[in-house]
Amino acid sequence: MNALEYVESYKNEGGYIKALRKHVGHAPLITIGVGTIIENDKGEILLQKRKDNGMWGIVGGGMELGENFEDVARREAREEAGIELGELRLRAICNGPDRFITYPNGDICYTSAVVFWTNEFFGEIKNDSEEVFEHRFFGKDDLPEEINGFDKIFIDIWQESSDGIAIYDGKKLSWQTGGSIAQLSRCLSL
Repeated sequence: MNALEYVESYKNEGGYIKALRKHVGHAPLITIGVGTIIENDKGEILLQKRKDNGMWGIVGGGMELGENFEDVARREAREEAGIELGELRLRAICNGPDRFITYPNGDICYTSAVVFWTNEFFGEIKNDSEEVFEHRFFGKDDLPEEINGFDKIFIDIWQESSDGIAIYDGKKLSWQTGGSIAQLSRCLSL
């Protein structure tokens, strides 16, 4: 099979990760996560209560073969929240030794994440009946206590007032500003 045939094959099996799990079981996989910090006109963040662990987190998910970062952000918003996203701005790149996720079913992933920000979304927010209990907007002073551990850094980044891109290496959070942001954003949206 060629690469495109594999992509189609994985789509028929429920996605790349699901197909790989048939071969590796619960063993750690390297994955790429993409999330979006979605704000309403009141400056509140949209969080979703996940069905797999009952915790709150941002809208997002794993990259499939052949997708770019923006494709993933838009697909996940459509699948999980029933909305279309407008202009996306790169907000964060997160990786490091604390980026392991162990899912309730025992699957383990080591995930680097790209996070976008937008305040443009269209459509009525609806819950994906398989993945999400509910969606709700929260202000910076009324966040829920049950925040998904992996998403905590994304919410911390949202609370920062910096206009730069957050870089998280698993130990510290720093901010990238200047001309290289435009270059990086162009690379991520190719």
